[in-house]
Amino acid sequence: MKLNFKKSGTGEPLIILHGLFGSADNWFSIAKELENDFTLYLVDQRNHGDSPKSDEWNYEVMVEDLKELMDEEGLSEAYLMGHSMGGKTVMNFAVTYPDRVEKLIVADIAPRYYPIHHQTILEGLNSINLSETYSRKDADDQLAKFIPYPGIRQFLLKSLGRDRNGFYWKINLPVITENIEEVGKALEENTVYSGPTLFLAGANSNYIQQSDLPDILAHFPNYEIEFIEGAGHWLHAEKPEAVVREIRRFLI
Repeated sequence: MKLNFKKSGTGEPLIILHGLFGSADNWFSIAKELENDFTLYLVDQRNHGDSPKSDEWNYEVMVEDLKELMDEEGLSEAYLMGHSMGGKTVMNFAVTYPDRVEKLIVADIAPRYYPIHHQTILEGLNSINLSETYSRKDADDQLAKFIPYPGIRQFLLKSLGRDRNGFYWKINLPVITENIEEVGKALEENTVYSGPTLFLAGANSNYIQQSDLPDILAHFPNYEIEFIEGAGHWLHAEKPEAVVREIRRFLI
């Protein structure tokens, strides 16, 4: 699948993958700070953003999507970074095609299995009646019945597009809803990427815990981990300066 991406900057290639319900735009402000150091590829994964939709949605096909992008761009190897679901994609890519990864950065996700925990978000998104939605405030009001946090609603509603026919979802909401268990799947046992790997964890997030470190070590023996103080799961939005600083420190 030919993924949509935004390319900018100059230098060694750095490919960044967003998380579930996100898009390439989530990393735009981070990319602006790195354009003098790297050629940035901000990618919409399948069923997200402006990339194509598909009934097939799992890490195996998302890994192949990334490989196709690199092949099309003539990238024999690159720095890879992914957040949450994107982090699982780049981890799976690194253990599948280790010779294509120069260094790996994983933002606030571990290799382990995660139980389904997006039910309320999915229920809220599916509750929005797009045929009776005439403004973003209409959509926000409907979503607020399920999600009381304005910041989370604002993030989710970035995936709401609009054309002359009205509002539509950029994400493939039916397929994501049907296959949400795919997002939490663990890396296959005995898969290893031995290259340099940085895990960035939100200090206020529970996505990476001390109990995850042995599992991380088993898959990524050449790893280091940094906890970003004051950040939760969306560490790049909450503490962008710290995230940029760690990216530069690790890659340059």
